[in-house]
Amino acid sequence: MAQRMRAVQYTSVQGGLEKNLRYTEDALAPQHDEQMQRGDHVMVEVISASINPLDWKMPETPVLGKALTYSFTSAASIPGMDYCGRIKSTGSTIDSLAIGEMVYGRLTRPTSSGTLAQYVNIDPGTCIPLPQGVNPDHAATLGIAGETAYRSIVPNVQSGDRVFINGGSSGTGTYGIQIAKLLGCHVTVSCSTAGMELCKELGADQAFDYTKTDVIAELIESGKSGEPFDLVVDDVGVPADLYNESHLYLKPEGKFISIGSKNDIRSLAARTLPTFMGGGRRKSEQVHVLLGSHRDDLVQLGRWMADGKIKAVIDSTYPLADAAEAYGKLKGGHVHGKIVIRVGAKQ
Repeated sequence: MAQRMRAVQYTSVQGGLEKNLRYTEDALAPQHDEQMQRGDHVMVEVISASINPLDWKMPETPVLGKALTYSFTSAASIPGMDYCGRIKSTGSTIDSLAIGEMVYGRLTRPTSSGTLAQYVNIDPGTCIPLPQGVNPDHAATLGIAGETAYRSIVPNVQSGDRVFINGGSSGTGTYGIQIAKLLGCHVTVSCSTAGMELCKELGADQAFDYTKTDVIAELIESGKSGEPFDLVVDDVGVPADLYNESHLYLKPEGKFISIGSKNDIRSLAARTLPTFMGGGRRKSEQVHVLLGSHRDDLVQLGRWMADGKIKAVIDSTYPLADAAEAYGKLKGGHVHGKIVIRVGAKQ
């Protein structure tokens, strides 16, 4: 008889993923299938997971989302990409991970068998041994948000650079502030009034309250005063003209990193077309963690966390049965840091 497990599932996204999630204790557990026997995967018993906008954006995307999250073995799909847990079983050729070992990481893409479940099959390439002393709830937030922040900043700065992070109190933004400061950068952020204190506690040197000031005007004033930025990381996607006006506050050799930017025709044209065809005047790059697996990034993030150089900012924690409520909160905005779902027991 097939093993059953606890999970949250959905069979439709009509009206939004959060309105369709259902908690069950009778979901079909993943099997030690041919992939695992070939050594391609390990099975993890999930302790904690964190949720991301990708969890709903992908299944709610027509055609592509359905193709990626369709299940061939069940009528229902399970969301979630980030996790921390313990190894339940491994493929026959895997000798780098031991049964019972604590690990953290993320799935390489959204699938129908996500991490908001008691058990999940994981690609060992993004399955990282948990450093001693790191809280599983905290490690569970590193996968998408931590790695996105790492890829946005680490390859693009040197000590002394001026960095602007649009959306400093977001999950990616809170890690971005800490990473940029760790690398010796001057950091300016945008956030709401409620996020100002948090961003400054994390190390931000300057913060613009987008509810009270025109962020683009403040950035342009920085450029005029002789303090343009070396790097801009847009975690939010608004204001809409942030990139179009970047030549007024970003150095000629600077770079504009898009994470939360909108991908409508106008925005894509501005970021990709040559200037004479209506494109922007500064180099633009979109960072997406689904484009390849960078195991070393996740390893470094875990080391920094173990050493106390970065920390997880957890907005709230929910039991697995209340995952729908958690997604509703995340989708509504104004979340500071990450939302964690407690799937199983730590011990």
